Amino acid sequence: MIPYGRHFVDDDDIAAVVSALKSNWLTTGPLVEEFESALGKVVGAPCIAVSSGTAALHCAYAAIDLQPGDEVITPPITFIATQATAALFGAKIVFADVQSDTANIDPIAVEAAITSRTKAIVAVDFAGHPADLDELRAIADRYGIFLIEDAAHSIGSTYKGRPVGSIADITTFSFFPTKNLTTGEGGAVASIHPELLARAKRFSRQGLVRTPSEFRIKDQGAWHQEVHEFGLNYRLPDILCALGISQLRRLEDSKCRKNAIFQTYIDELKGINGVEFPIQRSCVSVNWHLFPIRVSPEKRESLFNGLRNHGIWVQVNYIPAFRHPVFEDLRIDHGHYPTSNLFYSKEISLPMFHSLKDADLDKVISTFKELHT
Repeated sequence: MIPYGRHFVDDDDIAAVVSALKSNWLTTGPLVEEFESALGKVVGAPCIAVSSGTAALHCAYAAIDLQPGDEVITPPITFIATQATAALFGAKIVFADVQSDTANIDPIAVEAAITSRTKAIVAVDFAGHPADLDELRAIADRYGIFLIEDAAHSIGSTYKGRPVGSIADITTFSFFPTKNLTTGEGGAVASIHPELLARAKRFSRQGLVRTPSEFRIKDQGAWHQEVHEFGLNYRLPDILCALGISQLRRLEDSKCRKNAIFQTYIDELKGINGVEFPIQRSCVSVNWHLFPIRVSPEKRESLFNGLRNHGIWVQVNYIPAFRHPVFEDLRIDHGHYPTSNLFYSKEISLPMFHSLKDADLDKVISTFKELHT
């Protein structure tokens, strides 16, 4: 079986994890700070490591003090965690349609969706291609709201020469095994604002206050710690940070390999009528997480099933979030998001990962050509 995405673990990764297992730390220890420091150098902003990409989003919304009734503008084409973690704070989810070429949130649709209750814009870097961050940054600044970047797909990508992670108020990352680097499960929060990162970190550490100068209870001994606001345990342990440190060292090599795979797909499939390919704008450098092609809606299911029957485990990313039954109470008019619906009706993600062998890539291409005719 050739999956659409897969982790790549080498002997250096294994050695790093074994070394961590032999140390005095299994959970939060020195490797957490080492990983956070190394990560910050890659993404261009200070970071905290957390237990998943979903946890990272939850921490980001906590950091901006999201409250019941606040509105969060998100794209429909994303995994449901983008919306779920905001909805759990009681926020209202507002959808803005995506662009037809990147499937990223459309700044024009974003500005049209802003109200007096808008607290944040969330940009999702679909497939690894950064959203239009300068335009979104300008809108956020104009209305005095937060810009959050859900970069679950895009660590290692750059926008106008700047790394993903260095532009939005808060950026979240996922290190799930199919992503551009993995810690098994894991994620991270980056912020250009120290106070937001501090709030995110405290939320991810159960809200615990350990700094004596911040204590409200003054009559306890050296053992004392206290909670001012509730948080959750979203810590990433040392043994997983060891894997992350090792994986970061070859992030650029992985990016180069996936760019070569991307170009091979384009070169080999470009002559097929009715197939639309992902684009890469000139202002970005993409670390591809997906290779999302689009085919005729009438052919999509048969191609999907045919590829899977040949051992090519393609995927569809994603059903528009507003179609999930959990949003039924919002009575959303699907017709307001024609680009998202059309994109979804056509999309299939072909295999895209660092360790994809040339022979397997050739099989994907030849099988697709055979099935599409």
